[in-house]
Amino acid sequence: MHKKEILLWLAAALILAFFVSPFAASSPDGLEKVADDKGFLEKGETEPVVSSPVPDYAWPGIKNEGMATGLAGIFGTLVVFGLAYGIGAMTKR
Repeated sequence: MHKKEILLWLAAALILAFFVSPFAASSPDGLEKVADDKGFLEKGETEPVVSSPVPDYAWPGIKNEGMATGLAGIFGTLVVFGLAYGIGAMTKR
């Protein structure tokens, strides 16, 4: 894949991450719902080893929830892209 194609796909992913992530479901996933229903959700919660740079998908300091979530989506997309690109570059050699 050429670099131009990679950049186009990255741009598409970033646009989707920004505009679609604010519409993600805010309800808990299936496992979390069952744990809450059965009364043991709190037992599975521990202190994080490392604090998240974007806790709860909300960018710290931005009051607009949709904007904060969109920026968190962009951040996550860039992190995953960077890792995948880096691993791909290392294994190509």
